[in-house]
Amino acid sequence: MLETQTLSSPETLSDEPAAPARKRPKPGERRVQILQALATMLEQPGVERVTTAALAARLGVSEAALYRHFASKAQMFEALIDFIEQTVFGLIRQITEREPAGAAQAARLVAMLLQFAEKNPGMTRVMVGDALVFEHERLQQRMNQFFDKFEAALRQALRQSLQEGAGDEVVVAPSVDVQVTASVLTAFAVGRLQRFARSGFRRMPSEQLDACLARML
Repeated sequence: MLETQTLSSPETLSDEPAAPARKRPKPGERRVQILQALATMLEQPGVERVTTAALAARLGVSEAALYRHFASKAQMFEALIDFIEQTVFGLIRQITEREPAGAAQAARLVAMLLQFAEKNPGMTRVMVGDALVFEHERLQQRMNQFFDKFEAALRQALRQSLQEGAGDEVVVAPSVDVQVTASVLTAFAVGRLQRFARSGFRRMPSEQLDACLARML
């Protein structure tokens, strides 16, 4: 399986028969190595597009060897998006279960997303779409849906914080306030991710984060 927070650098694969003393890869291990290599290549500033030829060369295998594990490069990117979704939404569940709803929870969700990006620069290029420009349209659609779901999580945190219980009655603040705030926070997060990727990963997403969140919340 991929690591929970980061993708480490891959070990080199080989099409040559393994030496007797070398352990054969476990089932699925080479798929993970391919994804690790792809993520690592995406971390290189200035790389516009990762080709299967370049990926195969990095791993020391033929392109045909890649296609034994993935039907297409789009499928490789889908696996990276799966990793992003499973990790981020898994962390969202942990945060919402452990911390009370409110502005502080919403701030924690934004901070978590930006920290994930800092730990996974290659994933950031997938999240903001830079790595998907020449790929299948459905990949960008999935990332659009990802941020829609993230914004929905922010709305839920903020909506619960604006409820005041009075016996069996619940008074809810105008939903427009929740929608606007969640939209602003999401736009801020996406902007920070884009700046991180397009600065060659020099401008950290979490730069002056507490002060920025305090201003918005």
